Amino acid sequence: MSKAVRLIEIMITINAKKDFTAGELAEEFSVSRRTILRDLQELEQAGFPIYSEVGAAGGYHILKERVLPPITFSESEAKAVFFACQALQYYRDLPFEQETISVLKKFLNCLPLDIQHSITRIQNKIVFWIPDRHCDSPLLKSIFQIVMDRHAATIRYSSLSSESTRTILPVGLYAMNGLWYCPAYCTTSRQILEEIGCSIYELLPEVVEISL
Repeated sequence: MSKAVRLIEIMITINAKKDFTAGELAEEFSVSRRTILRDLQELEQAGFPIYSEVGAAGGYHILKERVLPPITFSESEAKAVFFACQALQYYRDLPFEQETISVLKKFLNCLPLDIQHSITRIQNKIVFWIPDRHCDSPLLKSIFQIVMDRHAATIRYSSLSSESTRTILPVGLYAMNGLWYCPAYCTTSRQILEEIGCSIYELLPEVVEISL
């Protein structure tokens, strides 16, 4: 195994492990501990988020904001990524809006010029049009995290006729016609609230963990 291939394999391995020792990697890759230490040092210098701890319980760890290893895409797969992103262009609010912009710029700059031009033609010719219906969803990212963490949330809910404080158990998120919705079980009314728009949420300080 060449050094370049070994470094990529190490990146994939430690991303999956998160916590590991140099000895474990040396045994797994059939190289000396010194070789692994040099490899880890090169990955650190390249910006891979590794940190070490000394002592009996020490070892290496991956920071929470991990960097994923290189992935090889075919030309069609690269175009498919941008084609999928075209469907989101008319949504003014996204859970990872800034990250989406950043990743597309990084991805596009890594592609050969002829593929960049081909993707630009796709972006200029193919449109997923969504009716211009929009309500601001400033808490979309917070609600997304609550859904993924399987938490309950106390919210202030406003309808056309009244305003109330409720504790809800979000089921998930979906987007339709330019708007975001969060189906949730309301512990106050003891029923599923089918179409509550994220734009009318106000999250209150109390957030309690639950098991779904």
